[in-house]
Amino acid sequence: MGKKKAHDLRDLNLEDLVSLERERSEELMNLRLRLRLRQIDNPLSVRNARRELATIKTVITEKRKAAR
Repeated sequence: MGKKKAHDLRDLNLEDLVSLERERSEELMNLRLRLRLRQIDNPLSVRNARRELATIKTVITEKRKAAR
């Protein structure tokens, strides 16, 4: 579950990126829920998950624009 860099994500195809986006989105939802229930040791994990999801979405947008 380590952080992926944008250059690593650009090597993946669009289908893999979309499935990764779905996984990270679900993970972020679970982290937010656990944060509200005070079950998270490190609240910064929510920030990191949100940033990683944003990076994935950016790469997806880049790939879709390049495919036009």
